Amino acid sequence: MYIENEITKTIFERQSIREYTCEALTDDEIETLINSAVRAPSARNLQPCHVRFVTNKEILDEMNEDFKKFVGYDTPAYSRADTNPVYHNAPVMAMIFSENSAGIDAGIMVENIAICAKGIGLDSVIILSVGALFDGPDSDKWKNRLDIPLNYKFDIAISIGHGNEKPEMKPRNIQQFKIIK
Repeated sequence: MYIENEITKTIFERQSIREYTCEALTDDEIETLINSAVRAPSARNLQPCHVRFVTNKEILDEMNEDFKKFVGYDTPAYSRADTNPVYHNAPVMAMIFSENSAGIDAGIMVENIAICAKGIGLDSVIILSVGALFDGPDSDKWKNRLDIPLNYKFDIAISIGHGNEKPEMKPRNIQQFKIIK
């Protein structure tokens, strides 16, 4: 038995969606997502993450092209690599960077974005594979294009939009959790 409310319902219903409609997000939706990221806790309140919300499809497509050139067109670098670009055709991809690889802070921030997206009627998929682009030969090009300091490292990304699929919820292994009293 658990407590059910709007927050827990949102958390329990959120899942990774890899097919999106082409419907753009509104300015209010994007601002809401940004504000959810801003409010993510960070260690000692250092707020080390730089976040870029890319809404320009031409930029996303060019980024995908450079990514595919680097990892290979036939490399299954991410789920549905054979049919979807790395951003899964979502109208927005947010990418998180930090100077010293703020993995935990970035992870908390991306989860805030994912839960917020679900709470306002959007879907998302958290993406790590696109990070290869920021370690490859086009790294400086893309950091400059996204106005990221060259010494910053990619932490994590998330694609956000209106889902165009409703997959079955994947099973979770509750046996891995124990209460120690």
